[in-house]
Amino acid sequence: MKSMAKMKYHYGLKMRCYPSNQQKQLIKINSDASRFIYNEMVAIGKELMQLRRVKLPIDTVQDRIKQLTMRQNAKQMSNHYQFLEDERIDSLAKANAIQNYRKAWNAFRKVPGVPKFHRKSYRWRYQTNCQYPGQKTALLTNGTVCFLDNSHVKVPKIGLLRVAGSQARLLKRMCETRIGTVTLTKDSADRFFLSMQLASDESFVEAPKADHGHIGIDLNTDNFLTDSEGNIVPNPRYYRTIKGKLVKEQRILSRRQRRAKKEHRFLRDSKNYQKQRLLVAKLHAKVMNQRHNFLQQISTALIKNHDLVVAEELRSKNMLKNHALALSISDVGWRSFLGMLAYKADLYGRQFITVSPRNTTQTCHNCGFVMGINGTVKLTLADRKWTCPNCGTHHIRDWNAAKNILDKGIAKLA
Repeated sequence: MKSMAKMKYHYGLKMRCYPSNQQKQLIKINSDASRFIYNEMVAIGKELMQLRRVKLPIDTVQDRIKQLTMRQNAKQMSNHYQFLEDERIDSLAKANAIQNYRKAWNAFRKVPGVPKFHRKSYRWRYQTNCQYPGQKTALLTNGTVCFLDNSHVKVPKIGLLRVAGSQARLLKRMCETRIGTVTLTKDSADRFFLSMQLASDESFVEAPKADHGHIGIDLNTDNFLTDSEGNIVPNPRYYRTIKGKLVKEQRILSRRQRRAKKEHRFLRDSKNYQKQRLLVAKLHAKVMNQRHNFLQQISTALIKNHDLVVAEELRSKNMLKNHALALSISDVGWRSFLGMLAYKADLYGRQFITVSPRNTTQTCHNCGFVMGINGTVKLTLADRKWTCPNCGTHHIRDWNAAKNILDKGIAKLA
């Protein structure tokens, strides 16, 4: 049986799940255990880093280093903390917590800063794995995590979970399909989700023949995007639409928080505060779902209908420093959109590249003249239409930029 890494195609599946009260308790227990082990690994790592800076061969220091090093695995940690041997805790959840810490520690070599402690919050999360003991072929229906039908999934320690999502299409596949890491989560709006990593040697989607060849897209805050063919996708501005209602509900939440603290009550025991917190979380979740659905539909349409998609290489982190545009940039979700284009291009066998946005707006697509030279003034955000002083061509700003982005992308591939 092939491992996940050796299989050609990989796919992520996320489903909404509806656990019973007893199953919710089991998810909470495994989430807490996973967080505790991760934080314990962070504490051990920080202490080892400090002890190894002591260059003197002190026996006490060396013994402590040896003791901490031995504790860095699931079995030894369970022996040290007896509550981790609870039968309700998935052993693979403990192993995944340690593996996640080691991935974070390896990232420390690339990004400054050591792994941080995971704080306790309203979000729950833990990971397990699907195993195939005694099976010759991996399917969606014969592992330790498996589908019983379109609406039910069996998960170790949790049992039978009722789910809803797009899994029905995948269950019709007769080819070998392996389930890898499985993640159970609860968000701040008290919604539960089950996510799976899938792998197969056959594609998970049917790639239709592209209707068009190449396209360049210009992302902006006025409209969501303008492509090189002159098509404009308007910006839905989901957050701005709900902002007034959200501000009102957050004020009520703040008042209830102050009242609870004044009366020396814990927020977790304050029923009115928890009701209002859940209401605010659902408003945030609604905006997130609307934006996510919009980005998914636009990115899928672009990738399925074009052989090559070229976009600007945007650095949203730097752009958010502009306080006048920060809200609009955060609301539009550019980084998420570019990420969707990237993975869907791999999924459908298309090409997606990003190019430098330098002078894409200031350059005339017809003659190549760049505004800001030879005594001309650079275009500002207020200039939505302009005429080239060199050749006299009249341009719609975003359409012209999209054409320049496409030309840069074709030149980059040449």
